[in-house]
Amino acid sequence: MVLARGPGGKEVQVHEIERTPEYNEFIQKLTAFHEKRGTTFEPEPRLPTMHGHVNVDLYRLYKKVIEKGGYDELNKVQKAWGALAGELGMYYSDNKGMGQLSFQLKQDFYRYLAAYWIKDQYGREPPPKEILEQQSCASKHGPVLTRTVENFKLSARRLGEETPTRDDRPAESTPTSANRASGRLREAPPQRVPFQPDTGPSRQPRSTPSHHNTPTSNATSNTYHNTHSTNNNNHHQTQQQSQQHLPQQHNPNNPLHVIQAQQAALRGASSSFTPGNVETASRLTEPFEPRPPITVPLRPVITPGNNQAEFAKRQRMKQQAAGPGSAQPITRPILPPIGCEGPNIYTRCLLALRSGIPAEQAFALNHLVKISFERGDKYKFDSFLGLAEGLIEKALEIGNLFYHVNWEISYAGDQDGSRPDVLDGLEGTHDIIQRIRNLRPKVVLDHLQPVELSDNLLRITEAVLTIRNMVMLLENAVYMADVCPLRDLLCIILCLPNLEMLVEVKHFALDIAEQITPWLLLDSSDPLYQTLLAQLDSTDRGTILTALRAVSRISMNLDATNKLQGVPVVVLRNIMNWLLLNDEELVDACLDFLYQYTAVVANVERLLEAVNMENVVPHLVRLLAHGAKRVREEKVLEPEKKALCTEEVPPLPLDLHEKLRDTDEPHRCYYWLQSLFEEDAESNITQIAIWQAYQGSFGALAGGMRNTLSAADFIRNVSHVFVNARAQIIRGPGEVQRFIIEGIRARTAPIHYETKEEYTPCQWQVAKGAFSKRCHQFFLEGEQMWLHILTTHLGVALDENGKMQNKEVAASCDWLNCDKYATPRPLKLAELCSHIKTHVPSSHKRPIQEGVEVAAKRQRKSYITPAKTMALTWEKTAVTVDERKPNVEQAAGIPLSAVLVLRNIARNVIKTEAQEELLKRTETDDGDESGGWNERLFRPVMSRLFEVMTENKALAGYVTSLLQLVQTEN
Repeated sequence: MVLARGPGGKEVQVHEIERTPEYNEFIQKLTAFHEKRGTTFEPEPRLPTMHGHVNVDLYRLYKKVIEKGGYDELNKVQKAWGALAGELGMYYSDNKGMGQLSFQLKQDFYRYLAAYWIKDQYGREPPPKEILEQQSCASKHGPVLTRTVENFKLSARRLGEETPTRDDRPAESTPTSANRASGRLREAPPQRVPFQPDTGPSRQPRSTPSHHNTPTSNATSNTYHNTHSTNNNNHHQTQQQSQQHLPQQHNPNNPLHVIQAQQAALRGASSSFTPGNVETASRLTEPFEPRPPITVPLRPVITPGNNQAEFAKRQRMKQQAAGPGSAQPITRPILPPIGCEGPNIYTRCLLALRSGIPAEQAFALNHLVKISFERGDKYKFDSFLGLAEGLIEKALEIGNLFYHVNWEISYAGDQDGSRPDVLDGLEGTHDIIQRIRNLRPKVVLDHLQPVELSDNLLRITEAVLTIRNMVMLLENAVYMADVCPLRDLLCIILCLPNLEMLVEVKHFALDIAEQITPWLLLDSSDPLYQTLLAQLDSTDRGTILTALRAVSRISMNLDATNKLQGVPVVVLRNIMNWLLLNDEELVDACLDFLYQYTAVVANVERLLEAVNMENVVPHLVRLLAHGAKRVREEKVLEPEKKALCTEEVPPLPLDLHEKLRDTDEPHRCYYWLQSLFEEDAESNITQIAIWQAYQGSFGALAGGMRNTLSAADFIRNVSHVFVNARAQIIRGPGEVQRFIIEGIRARTAPIHYETKEEYTPCQWQVAKGAFSKRCHQFFLEGEQMWLHILTTHLGVALDENGKMQNKEVAASCDWLNCDKYATPRPLKLAELCSHIKTHVPSSHKRPIQEGVEVAAKRQRKSYITPAKTMALTWEKTAVTVDERKPNVEQAAGIPLSAVLVLRNIARNVIKTEAQEELLKRTETDDGDESGGWNERLFRPVMSRLFEVMTENKALAGYVTSLLQLVQTEN
């Protein structure tokens, strides 16, 4: 995966398809499944992320969803699809974008993988496509695993009862609350009348007529009796309906009242208007006086609707005044049939672009930029024939803005060159650069443009931007690589004058070239190749970067080799200078170019002539350590060991015994426990063993004057000295009771209870053989142990001054595991003493400022043997991990590119003519040769190459092959 900056600035891996054999086999099965099912299938759907559009790896998506329990289980967890997108390497910086991304990922699984998942994992026949793929992935339709035609229709019926469809809406003539649902425009608002509650009695008196039950019954009945006296024809019925909605002060001679009556008759009675009733009205409404209607003088207009005869008469008079022959038949515009919404936005943009109408083209380009950016994965050139040609024709209008030329494209195939403004649409224009040089430029101000020029340049830029966005899709890039007019367009745009207003459109053109050059085979005479090389002499960093990438990627996806012939000397020198900059992106692009360039022997020959390679090679070697870090790691040779807990208690050293003998209880017990025992939560010792050890140290003093402790008091003091120690009684199955103290164990070597310094045991063997025995005396100072060995084990007598005579003795060194003087032999006493000092620890003198607390912190647990480790230090540069071998790190970045360039130079420099010339110049008189270019270039940096090979694991294999090439030539 590609590393990039994700949300929060963290380094993340961007999602990409891993085209493994398993992936290819899965896509083949999925394609056959959808063909048999009769559903559409897209093998590589695209999703928008913060790093651009990415192709979804359906195989990894399928595996991830199965790991999480399946599609239905994943829908039960909130934001589960968003988390799954993050695991797959798809990110968005904001919550809105992440929500859209997760929904589209869920929709892709629903469309392309849900039916296959049911068939593959459960062995069932998936639901029909009418209720699965052809429906939305919304959760309202229920789980897909248990979906059937019956339960899907039932859920749809329930949804229909809750949410009215378009057909269930009331008709326009049906009055609704406040007349909101009518959806009509330009209707007079209903008259606002204050609320009048019904304050009358609930039962109607006998004198009250029955038509007073409702407020409108009186008016209705009166209207009925008035109209019933007239003849009962349709015309009078219409008058009856209109009279029901007349204003209270209706004047038939007032045009405003007539219009209001007509609108009321069409609209129906207002549901918010309630006529007043004097008998049941509230007294609170008496002070309210509604504003009287304002009379607006209106003049009636003769229209075919209200007076057809008069309108026809006026039309005949106009035709007679115009004269004979001028009358034209009245034609009505052709309207689309009801329910026809016309073409979709994609087709409409295509037709508007090809129409040539500026307003329509502006509409089309505005929408094409949005569509190509937001839905670039669905918008393909091969699905909309003529779109690429329309965008190119629009972009070619840029020539007319700066030159006296109108570029045209001819697909006749018989171009004779008589018209320099006609481009060959079949094979491309081979002399396009020369034609551009022969054009007569226009005078254009860079910072002051007319409105017409600015608008045209904006539309042209939008056309180029649309092409740029669409070629980011692989299918579109392959399609546009075969469109020859696009190459001519790129040459025209990149050869425009150096104006600030053209910087943006030139960058778009370079982005297009970067995407299509991997599918092009360009030789040194190709106009596009020469144009891209000319951009490398620019001072714009963005132009240099994109041009370098475009040139380096020529024919990258083809079988042909990118020879990169005819590169100017100034370009090669510029690249060597850019390598010295502290710009990782630019240095990486330069190394990619040099890797392609040095792969050809002729190019290496030209490189030797253009630049000083003796200065370039050391800098490339320095780049091997770009971004390197010194890594230190501790390798464990033997793990730490914990000694077994035993009942054996070490003897108390003589100096401590002398000191504690005159100490009163219970302090003596405290000091004795601190010197010979330590805390260990996993160990224990029997109470009888610890009591016997204490009695063995001070039992002889029991009959003296000093007070002694009883066994019970001694056991209680153990818990006072060690907080975690506690006396317990345990009994195992089939065992007798054992009285133990849990949480402590005997030390392997005593410590001084005040200074916390550890005593050193004497390892002298007092008895050898099958039953060997060691001296178990402990000493704090090395000098004391040395004197102990001389006097006790060797029997050397010291004089009054503490000195001995250097006489010859027959003795051996019986120190444990010492083989130097294993058997007795005659030797000087001084020689033997010097040897014994190698076993005795040196006298450790602590500084005065180091107190007891510091020594206690430095103290380690005596029953743990520390692990044996070895520190390894090496140099680590940029690496990447292959998912097929996650434990193996592979070199990447600038160090990898630098070593590949060095390897190309070492391999091909010996094949050049310069190698033969150098060998001839350096021949000695005896006819021996003293090395060629490899000797000259790599000899000064051999030590550094060996150092990199030794310390950099990722680059070791590459540097080894480089050294083999260099040393073989030598």
